[in-house]
Amino acid sequence: MPGAPIDTLVIFGAGGDLTSRLLLPGLGSFLSSRRAQKLQLIGVDRDAVTDARWRSRVAKAFSGTASPAGTAVAESARWLQADATNRDDLQRVLDAASGRVALYFALPPAITEKLCEQLARMDLPAGIVLALEKPFGTDLASAQALNRLLQRFLPEEQIFRVDHFLGKSTVLDLIGLRFANIIFEPVFSNTNVEKVEIVIEEALGLEGRAGYYDKAGALVDMIQSHLLQILALTAMEPPSSVSSEDLRGAMAAVLRATRPWLKNGTASRRARYTKGKVGRREFASYASEDGVDPSRGTETLAEMTVAIDTWRWAGVPFTLRSGKAIGDARQEIIVTFRDVPHLPIGFSGPSRQAQMRIGINTPGQLSLDVVTNGRGDPFDLEWSTMTAGFEPTGMTAYGEVLAELLAGDPTLSVRGDIAEDCWRIVTPVLAAWRKNAVPLDSYPAGTGGPRTWR
Repeated sequence: MPGAPIDTLVIFGAGGDLTSRLLLPGLGSFLSSRRAQKLQLIGVDRDAVTDARWRSRVAKAFSGTASPAGTAVAESARWLQADATNRDDLQRVLDAASGRVALYFALPPAITEKLCEQLARMDLPAGIVLALEKPFGTDLASAQALNRLLQRFLPEEQIFRVDHFLGKSTVLDLIGLRFANIIFEPVFSNTNVEKVEIVIEEALGLEGRAGYYDKAGALVDMIQSHLLQILALTAMEPPSSVSSEDLRGAMAAVLRATRPWLKNGTASRRARYTKGKVGRREFASYASEDGVDPSRGTETLAEMTVAIDTWRWAGVPFTLRSGKAIGDARQEIIVTFRDVPHLPIGFSGPSRQAQMRIGINTPGQLSLDVVTNGRGDPFDLEWSTMTAGFEPTGMTAYGEVLAELLAGDPTLSVRGDIAEDCWRIVTPVLAAWRKNAVPLDSYPAGTGGPRTWR
Protein backbone atom coordinates (compact mmCIF):
# COMPACT_ATOMS: atom_id res chain seq x y z
CA MET A 1 0.00 0.00 0.00
CA PRO A 2 2.90 2.49 -0.19
CA GLY A 3 1.64 5.66 -1.84
CA ALA A 4 -1.92 5.29 -0.53
CA PRO A 5 -3.09 8.19 1.67
CA ILE A 6 -3.60 7.86 5.41
CA ASP A 7 -7.20 7.74 6.69
CA THR A 8 -6.56 7.77 10.46
CA LEU A 9 -3.77 9.59 12.31
CA VAL A 10 -3.20 8.34 15.88
CA ILE A 11 -0.96 10.50 18.08
CA PHE A 12 0.57 8.71 21.07
CA GLY A 13 1.69 11.28 23.63
CA ALA A 14 -1.10 13.62 22.54
CA GLY A 15 -1.07 15.38 25.91
CA GLY A 16 2.56 16.47 25.55
CA ASP A 17 4.31 19.67 24.53
CA LEU A 18 5.42 18.36 21.13
CA THR A 19 1.83 17.73 20.09
CA SER A 20 0.49 21.14 21.15
CA ARG A 21 3.48 23.22 20.07
CA LEU A 22 4.39 21.60 16.75
CA LEU A 23 2.28 18.65 15.61
CA LEU A 24 -1.21 20.13 15.80
CA PRO A 25 -0.26 23.54 14.32
CA GLY A 26 1.63 21.67 11.58
CA LEU A 27 -1.39 19.51 10.86
CA GLY A 28 -3.57 22.62 10.72
CA SER A 29 -1.24 24.26 8.19
CA PHE A 30 -1.38 21.13 6.04
CA LEU A 31 -5.16 20.88 6.19
CA SER A 32 -5.45 24.49 5.03
CA SER A 33 -3.52 23.66 1.86
CA ARG A 34 -5.06 22.46 -1.38
CA ARG A 35 -3.73 18.97 -0.70
CA ALA A 36 -5.97 18.50 2.33
CA GLN A 37 -7.86 15.25 2.73
CA LYS A 38 -10.49 13.70 4.99
CA LEU A 39 -8.82 12.47 8.13
CA GLN A 40 -9.76 10.86 11.43
CA LEU A 41 -7.62 12.19 14.31
CA ILE A 42 -7.24 10.18 17.52
CA GLY A 43 -5.29 11.48 20.50
CA VAL A 44 -3.91 8.91 22.95
CA ASP A 45 -2.35 9.44 26.37
CA ARG A 46 -2.62 8.22 29.96
CA ASP A 47 -4.66 11.20 31.16
CA ALA A 48 -8.46 11.11 31.20
CA VAL A 49 -9.60 13.77 28.74
CA THR A 50 -13.06 14.20 27.24
CA ASP A 51 -13.57 14.27 23.48
CA ALA A 52 -14.95 17.80 23.84
CA ARG A 53 -11.82 19.05 25.59
CA TRP A 54 -9.54 17.38 23.01
CA ARG A 55 -11.58 18.85 20.15
CA SER A 56 -11.31 22.29 21.69
CA ARG A 57 -7.55 21.92 21.96
CA VAL A 58 -7.27 20.79 18.34
CA ALA A 59 -9.47 23.65 17.13
CA LYS A 60 -7.33 26.17 19.06
CA ALA A 61 -4.15 24.79 17.48
CA PHE A 62 -5.78 25.06 14.02
CA SER A 63 -7.06 28.61 14.58
CA GLY A 64 -4.07 30.26 12.93
CA THR A 65 -4.71 28.32 9.72
CA ALA A 66 -8.49 27.99 9.80
CA SER A 67 -9.99 25.96 6.96
CA PRO A 68 -13.09 23.83 6.31
CA ALA A 69 -10.93 20.68 6.31
CA GLY A 70 -9.35 21.65 9.62
CA THR A 71 -12.74 22.37 11.16
CA ALA A 72 -14.03 18.97 10.04
CA VAL A 73 -11.01 17.16 11.55
CA ALA A 74 -11.26 19.07 14.83
CA GLU A 75 -15.01 18.41 15.18
CA SER A 76 -14.61 14.66 14.66
CA ALA A 77 -11.41 14.19 16.71
CA ARG A 78 -11.46 11.52 19.42
CA TRP A 79 -9.52 10.95 22.63
CA LEU A 80 -8.57 7.57 24.04
CA GLN A 81 -7.09 7.12 27.50
CA ALA A 82 -4.49 4.38 27.15
CA ASP A 83 -1.06 3.15 28.21
CA ALA A 84 0.97 2.90 25.01
CA THR A 85 3.02 0.03 26.41
CA ASN A 86 -0.02 -2.11 27.33
CA ARG A 87 -1.02 -4.63 24.65
CA ASP A 88 -4.75 -4.55 25.47
CA ASP A 89 -4.79 -0.75 25.34
CA LEU A 90 -2.91 -0.81 22.03
CA GLN A 91 -5.44 -3.21 20.56
CA ARG A 92 -8.26 -0.90 21.67
CA VAL A 93 -6.56 2.01 19.89
CA LEU A 94 -6.10 -0.01 16.68
CA ASP A 95 -9.73 -1.16 16.80
CA ALA A 96 -10.86 2.50 16.96
CA ALA A 97 -8.95 3.40 13.78
CA SER A 98 -10.28 2.87 10.27
CA GLY A 99 -8.77 2.68 6.78
CA ARG A 100 -5.01 3.09 6.42
CA VAL A 101 -3.54 4.04 9.79
CA ALA A 102 -0.50 6.07 10.83
CA LEU A 103 0.71 5.84 14.42
CA TYR A 104 2.69 8.95 15.42
CA PHE A 105 4.96 8.42 18.43
CA ALA A 106 5.33 11.80 20.19
CA LEU A 107 7.03 9.88 22.98
CA PRO A 108 10.44 9.49 24.65
CA PRO A 109 12.72 6.93 22.93
CA ALA A 110 12.44 4.37 25.75
CA ILE A 111 8.61 4.38 25.59
CA THR A 112 8.69 4.21 21.78
CA GLU A 113 10.86 1.10 21.94
CA LYS A 114 8.50 -0.63 24.40
CA LEU A 115 5.52 0.26 22.20
CA CYS A 116 7.25 -1.22 19.15
CA GLU A 117 8.02 -4.41 21.07
CA GLN A 118 4.30 -4.81 21.72
CA LEU A 119 3.37 -4.05 18.11
CA ALA A 120 5.84 -6.69 16.89
CA ARG A 121 3.69 -9.34 18.56
CA MET A 122 0.33 -8.08 17.29
CA ASP A 123 -1.73 -8.43 14.12
CA LEU A 124 -1.53 -4.98 12.54
CA PRO A 125 -3.84 -3.34 9.99
CA ALA A 126 -2.67 -3.63 6.39
CA GLY A 127 -0.44 -0.76 5.30
CA ILE A 128 0.01 0.68 8.80
CA VAL A 129 2.72 3.36 9.06
CA LEU A 130 4.80 4.11 12.16
CA ALA A 131 6.03 7.70 12.50
CA LEU A 132 8.94 7.93 14.95
CA GLU A 133 10.31 11.18 16.36
CA LYS A 134 14.04 11.64 16.84
CA PRO A 135 16.28 10.62 18.44
CA PHE A 136 16.32 7.22 16.74
CA GLY A 137 18.02 5.41 19.58
CA THR A 138 20.48 6.93 22.03
CA ASP A 139 23.68 5.69 20.37
CA LEU A 140 24.76 3.57 17.40
CA ALA A 141 24.06 0.23 19.09
CA SER A 142 20.57 1.21 20.23
CA ALA A 143 19.73 2.66 16.81
CA GLN A 144 20.78 -0.61 15.20
CA ALA A 145 18.73 -2.61 17.71
CA LEU A 146 15.64 -0.44 17.11
CA ASN A 147 15.99 -0.85 13.35
CA ARG A 148 16.30 -4.63 13.67
CA LEU A 149 13.17 -4.67 15.84
CA LEU A 150 11.18 -2.61 13.32
CA GLN A 151 12.36 -4.77 10.42
CA ARG A 152 10.91 -7.85 12.12
CA PHE A 153 7.33 -6.77 11.47
CA LEU A 154 7.28 -3.86 8.95
CA PRO A 155 8.94 -3.07 5.61
CA GLU A 156 11.11 0.04 5.46
CA GLU A 157 8.60 2.01 3.35
CA GLN A 158 6.09 1.80 6.23
CA ILE A 159 8.51 3.30 8.77
CA PHE A 160 8.56 7.09 8.77
CA ARG A 161 11.44 8.49 10.85
CA VAL A 162 10.58 12.15 11.30
CA ASP A 163 13.10 14.95 10.80
CA HIS A 164 11.20 18.21 10.34
CA PHE A 165 14.33 19.86 8.88
CA LEU A 166 13.64 17.74 5.80
CA GLY A 167 10.46 19.74 5.12
CA LYS A 168 9.94 19.48 1.39
CA SER A 169 10.62 23.14 0.58
CA THR A 170 14.12 22.81 2.09
CA VAL A 171 14.78 19.61 0.16
CA LEU A 172 13.60 20.98 -3.16
CA ASP A 173 15.28 24.36 -2.63
CA LEU A 174 18.68 22.69 -2.28
CA ILE A 175 18.13 20.19 -5.09
CA GLY A 176 16.79 22.84 -7.45
CA LEU A 177 19.60 25.26 -6.64
CA ARG A 178 22.35 22.70 -7.17
CA PHE A 179 21.10 20.58 -10.04
CA ALA A 180 18.89 22.93 -12.08
CA ASN A 181 21.53 25.68 -12.40
CA ILE A 182 24.43 24.90 -14.71
CA ILE A 183 26.40 27.83 -13.26
CA PHE A 184 26.29 26.35 -9.74
CA GLU A 185 26.54 22.56 -10.03
CA PRO A 186 30.08 22.43 -11.54
CA VAL A 187 31.53 24.70 -8.83
CA PHE A 188 30.24 22.55 -5.95
CA SER A 189 33.46 20.51 -5.67
CA ASN A 190 36.91 20.55 -4.08
CA THR A 191 38.31 22.31 -7.14
CA ASN A 192 36.41 25.48 -6.29
CA VAL A 193 35.23 25.20 -2.68
CA GLU A 194 37.58 25.78 0.24
CA LYS A 195 35.14 24.96 3.07
CA VAL A 196 31.46 24.52 3.90
CA GLU A 197 29.74 25.53 7.13
CA ILE A 198 26.25 24.44 8.19
CA VAL A 199 25.00 26.55 11.10
CA ILE A 200 21.78 26.33 13.11
CA GLU A 201 21.93 28.77 16.01
CA GLU A 202 18.86 29.88 17.94
CA ALA A 203 17.94 32.46 20.54
CA LEU A 204 15.80 29.95 22.46
CA GLY A 205 16.98 28.18 25.59
CA LEU A 206 15.70 24.96 27.13
CA GLU A 207 12.00 25.95 26.90
CA GLY A 208 11.00 23.33 29.47
CA ARG A 209 12.87 20.48 27.75
CA ALA A 210 15.59 19.94 30.37
CA GLY A 211 14.48 16.35 30.99
CA TYR A 212 15.42 15.43 27.43
CA TYR A 213 18.01 18.03 26.50
CA ASP A 214 20.32 17.60 29.49
CA LYS A 215 20.81 13.95 28.52
CA ALA A 216 21.33 14.76 24.83
CA GLY A 217 23.07 18.12 24.36
CA ALA A 218 23.52 20.11 21.17
CA LEU A 219 25.60 17.47 19.37
CA VAL A 220 22.99 14.71 19.65
CA ASP A 221 19.93 16.96 19.53
CA MET A 222 20.91 18.87 16.39
CA ILE A 223 24.12 17.79 14.65
CA GLN A 224 23.60 14.02 14.85
CA SER A 225 20.21 14.41 13.20
CA HIS A 226 19.27 17.65 11.49
CA LEU A 227 22.64 19.03 10.39
CA LEU A 228 23.93 15.76 8.97
CA GLN A 229 20.73 15.46 6.91
CA ILE A 230 21.37 18.96 5.52
CA LEU A 231 25.00 18.02 4.82
CA ALA A 232 23.81 15.03 2.79
CA LEU A 233 21.52 17.24 0.67
CA THR A 234 24.30 19.80 0.18
CA ALA A 235 27.01 17.33 -0.82
CA MET A 236 25.20 14.47 -2.57
CA GLU A 237 25.63 13.51 -6.21
CA PRO A 238 22.75 14.28 -8.61
CA PRO A 239 19.92 11.78 -8.04
CA SER A 240 18.20 10.45 -11.16
CA SER A 241 14.83 11.51 -9.71
CA VAL A 242 13.34 12.91 -6.52
CA SER A 243 11.56 9.65 -5.74
CA SER A 244 12.07 8.36 -2.21
CA GLU A 245 14.59 5.65 -3.12
CA ASP A 246 16.68 7.75 -5.53
CA LEU A 247 16.83 10.77 -3.24
CA ARG A 248 17.48 8.85 -0.02
CA GLY A 249 19.97 6.60 -1.82
CA ALA A 250 22.01 9.64 -2.86
CA MET A 251 21.92 10.99 0.70
CA ALA A 252 22.98 7.62 2.12
CA ALA A 253 25.96 7.42 -0.25
CA VAL A 254 27.30 10.76 1.03
CA LEU A 255 26.87 9.84 4.69
CA ARG A 256 28.63 6.50 4.19
CA ALA A 257 31.65 8.48 2.98
CA THR A 258 31.52 10.97 5.89
CA ARG A 259 33.76 10.74 8.96
CA PRO A 260 35.15 13.07 11.63
CA TRP A 261 37.97 15.24 10.25
CA LEU A 262 40.26 13.73 12.89
CA LYS A 263 39.52 10.09 13.72
CA ASN A 264 39.92 10.69 17.47
CA GLY A 265 37.03 13.17 17.46
CA THR A 266 39.05 16.17 18.61
CA ALA A 267 38.24 18.28 15.54
CA SER A 268 35.30 19.50 17.58
CA ARG A 269 34.36 22.11 20.18
CA ARG A 270 31.74 22.35 22.90
CA ALA A 271 30.47 25.02 25.27
CA ARG A 272 27.46 25.92 27.38
CA TYR A 273 25.86 29.24 28.17
CA THR A 274 26.16 31.17 31.39
CA LYS A 275 23.95 33.97 32.72
CA GLY A 276 23.09 36.56 30.11
CA LYS A 277 20.41 38.32 28.09
CA VAL A 278 19.01 37.50 24.65
CA GLY A 279 17.09 40.52 23.47
CA ARG A 280 14.91 41.48 26.43
CA ARG A 281 14.89 38.00 27.90
CA GLU A 282 17.07 37.19 30.89
CA PHE A 283 18.72 33.75 30.97
CA ALA A 284 20.03 32.02 34.06
CA SER A 285 23.20 30.00 33.67
CA TYR A 286 22.46 26.65 32.02
CA ALA A 287 23.96 24.77 34.95
CA SER A 288 21.40 26.34 37.30
CA GLU A 289 18.33 25.71 35.11
CA ASP A 290 15.56 23.52 36.60
CA GLY A 291 16.07 19.86 35.68
CA VAL A 292 19.76 20.26 34.76
CA ASP A 293 22.46 18.11 36.36
CA PRO A 294 25.63 20.30 36.16
CA SER A 295 27.88 17.26 36.65
CA ARG A 296 26.84 15.87 33.24
CA GLY A 297 28.74 18.64 31.48
CA THR A 298 26.04 18.93 28.83
CA GLU A 299 26.89 21.35 26.03
CA THR A 300 24.47 23.91 24.60
CA LEU A 301 26.77 24.82 21.71
CA ALA A 302 28.51 22.14 19.64
CA GLU A 303 30.75 22.19 16.61
CA MET A 304 32.39 19.35 14.70
CA THR A 305 34.27 19.19 11.41
CA VAL A 306 33.87 16.24 9.07
CA ALA A 307 35.52 14.99 5.90
CA ILE A 308 33.68 13.45 2.95
CA ASP A 309 35.87 10.86 1.27
CA THR A 310 34.57 11.18 -2.29
CA TRP A 311 36.13 12.40 -5.51
CA ARG A 312 34.00 15.55 -5.39
CA TRP A 313 34.68 16.60 -1.81
CA ALA A 314 38.03 15.06 -0.75
CA GLY A 315 40.00 17.59 1.30
CA VAL A 316 37.12 20.02 1.90
CA PRO A 317 36.23 20.51 5.60
CA PHE A 318 32.51 20.61 6.42
CA THR A 319 31.91 22.28 9.78
CA LEU A 320 28.59 21.69 11.54
CA ARG A 321 27.61 24.03 14.37
CA SER A 322 24.51 24.40 16.50
CA GLY A 323 23.75 26.20 19.73
CA LYS A 324 21.16 27.74 22.04
CA ALA A 325 20.81 31.19 23.65
CA ILE A 326 22.78 32.79 20.80
CA GLY A 327 22.41 36.53 20.32
CA ASP A 328 22.35 36.54 16.52
CA ALA A 329 20.21 33.54 15.56
CA ARG A 330 20.81 32.09 12.08
CA GLN A 331 20.12 29.01 10.00
CA GLU A 332 22.27 28.82 6.91
CA ILE A 333 24.73 26.93 4.73
CA ILE A 334 27.88 28.95 3.98
CA VAL A 335 29.98 27.86 1.01
CA THR A 336 33.36 29.62 0.91
CA PHE A 337 35.04 29.53 -2.51
CA ARG A 338 38.73 29.37 -3.24
CA ASP A 339 40.57 32.40 -4.59
CA VAL A 340 41.20 32.65 -8.32
CA PRO A 341 44.56 31.11 -9.33
CA HIS A 342 45.93 34.44 -10.53
CA LEU A 343 44.74 38.06 -10.39
CA PRO A 344 46.13 40.26 -13.22
CA ILE A 345 48.79 42.68 -12.03
CA GLY A 346 47.29 46.09 -11.43
CA PHE A 347 44.14 44.91 -9.69
CA SER A 348 43.82 44.98 -5.93
CA GLY A 349 41.56 42.14 -4.85
CA PRO A 350 38.82 41.97 -2.21
CA SER A 351 39.90 41.41 1.37
CA ARG A 352 38.06 38.10 1.79
CA GLN A 353 36.98 35.07 -0.20
CA ALA A 354 33.67 34.85 -2.06
CA GLN A 355 30.79 33.12 -0.31
CA MET A 356 27.39 31.69 -1.12
CA ARG A 357 24.90 31.72 1.76
CA ILE A 358 21.83 29.52 1.56
CA GLY A 359 19.16 30.22 4.17
CA ILE A 360 17.46 27.10 5.49
CA ASN A 361 14.88 28.85 7.61
CA THR A 362 11.38 29.64 6.33
CA PRO A 363 11.37 31.58 4.09
CA GLY A 364 14.92 30.95 2.96
CA GLN A 365 17.20 33.31 1.11
CA LEU A 366 20.19 32.88 -1.19
CA SER A 367 23.04 35.37 -1.37
CA LEU A 368 26.10 35.17 -3.64
CA ASP A 369 29.20 37.38 -3.65
CA VAL A 370 30.35 38.67 -7.04
CA VAL A 371 33.50 40.72 -7.69
CA THR A 372 32.90 44.05 -9.47
CA ASN A 373 35.09 47.01 -10.33
CA GLY A 374 35.29 49.63 -7.58
CA ARG A 375 33.03 52.64 -7.80
CA GLY A 376 35.83 55.10 -7.15
CA ASP A 377 38.77 53.22 -8.66
CA PRO A 378 37.97 50.51 -11.26
CA PHE A 379 41.23 48.70 -10.39
CA ASP A 380 40.21 48.42 -6.74
CA LEU A 381 37.92 45.38 -6.86
CA GLU A 382 35.05 45.07 -4.40
CA TRP A 383 32.19 42.72 -3.55
CA SER A 384 28.62 43.05 -4.72
CA THR A 385 26.09 40.64 -3.26
CA MET A 386 23.23 39.22 -5.30
CA THR A 387 20.22 37.92 -3.38
CA ALA A 388 17.17 35.81 -4.17
CA GLY A 389 14.37 34.42 -2.02
CA PHE A 390 12.91 30.92 -1.91
CA GLU A 391 9.14 30.84 -2.25
CA PRO A 392 7.50 29.73 1.06
CA THR A 393 5.04 26.85 0.92
CA GLY A 394 2.54 28.28 3.40
CA MET A 395 3.03 25.27 5.66
CA THR A 396 5.17 24.92 8.76
CA ALA A 397 8.11 22.50 8.67
CA TYR A 398 6.00 19.93 10.54
CA GLY A 399 3.14 20.61 8.13
CA GLU A 400 5.37 19.74 5.19
CA VAL A 401 6.52 16.49 6.80
CA LEU A 402 2.97 15.57 7.83
CA ALA A 403 1.85 16.22 4.25
CA GLU A 404 4.25 13.51 3.05
CA LEU A 405 3.32 11.14 5.88
CA LEU A 406 -0.41 11.50 5.24
CA ALA A 407 0.09 11.09 1.49
CA GLY A 408 1.85 7.77 2.15
CA ASP A 409 5.08 9.10 0.61
CA PRO A 410 8.32 8.16 2.45
CA THR A 411 10.51 10.71 0.58
CA LEU A 412 10.97 12.94 3.64
CA SER A 413 11.46 10.02 6.01
CA VAL A 414 14.94 9.24 7.35
CA ARG A 415 15.87 5.78 6.09
CA GLY A 416 17.15 3.23 8.62
CA ASP A 417 20.71 3.03 7.29
CA ILE A 418 20.94 6.84 7.23
CA ALA A 419 19.92 7.04 10.89
CA GLU A 420 22.65 4.54 11.80
CA ASP A 421 25.32 6.35 9.78
CA CYS A 422 24.51 9.63 11.55
CA TRP A 423 25.24 7.93 14.89
CA ARG A 424 28.43 6.37 13.49
CA ILE A 425 29.72 9.78 12.41
CA VAL A 426 29.34 11.45 15.82
CA THR A 427 30.42 8.47 17.95
CA PRO A 428 34.19 9.35 18.00
CA VAL A 429 33.32 12.91 19.06
CA LEU A 430 31.06 11.71 21.88
CA ALA A 431 33.84 9.38 23.02
CA ALA A 432 36.40 12.21 23.04
CA TRP A 433 34.07 14.41 25.06
CA ARG A 434 33.43 11.68 27.62
CA LYS A 435 37.21 11.44 28.11
CA ASN A 436 37.43 15.27 28.44
CA ALA A 437 39.82 15.31 25.47
CA VAL A 438 37.91 18.42 24.33
CA PRO A 439 37.41 21.20 26.92
CA LEU A 440 33.93 22.43 27.85
CA ASP A 441 34.04 26.19 27.19
CA SER A 442 31.42 28.76 28.21
CA TYR A 443 29.75 31.82 26.73
CA PRO A 444 27.31 34.39 28.11
CA ALA A 445 23.76 33.90 26.82
CA GLY A 446 23.07 36.46 24.11
CA THR A 447 26.56 36.38 22.61
CA GLY A 448 27.80 34.51 19.55
CA GLY A 449 29.70 31.90 21.57
CA PRO A 450 33.05 31.77 23.39
CA ARG A 451 35.47 34.54 22.45
CA THR A 452 38.21 31.99 21.81
CA TRP A 453 36.08 30.46 19.01
CA ARG A 454 36.10 33.58 16.87
